[in-house]
Amino acid sequence: MGEDPKDLVREYVGTDEGAIKDTTVGIYVLKDASTDEPEDIGIVLEGVKVMTNLDNVASAFVMLFGLMYVLNFSYPADLRYTFEVVQSIFMELDCGKLSNKATALKNRLLQ
Repeated sequence: MGEDPKDLVREYVGTDEGAIKDTTVGIYVLKDASTDEPEDIGIVLEGVKVMTNLDNVASAFVMLFGLMYVLNFSYPADLRYTFEVVQSIFMELDCGKLSNKATALKNRLLQ
C-alpha cells in the first residue's frame, strides 16, 4: 500500500524503551542488546503500553486492529491504507466506499 512498515512496528534496544512514549499508535519489539530475540512485544496507544508480552508481531497486529476498531480510534494517517485494507477487504467490516488504492488491490486480489 506504499506505507512504511516502520510506522507500524518499531524495534527498541534496551535503553531506547523511553522512546516508546513518543509513539502514538503502533507495535513495539523490545530487544536486549546482546541477543536478537525479543524480550517483549506489545502495543502502544497514545504513548502508553496497553498490551505486553504478546507472542509475535502478527498477534500484536491483530490485537492492535481489534483495539482500534472496537475503541473507534481514527487510523493514523501514515497507516490509513493498511488498516483500511484489513478492515474492508480482509475482515469485510464496513465495506463502504474504498479509496482508490484499496479498490485497486481488491480488484487485483479477486482476479
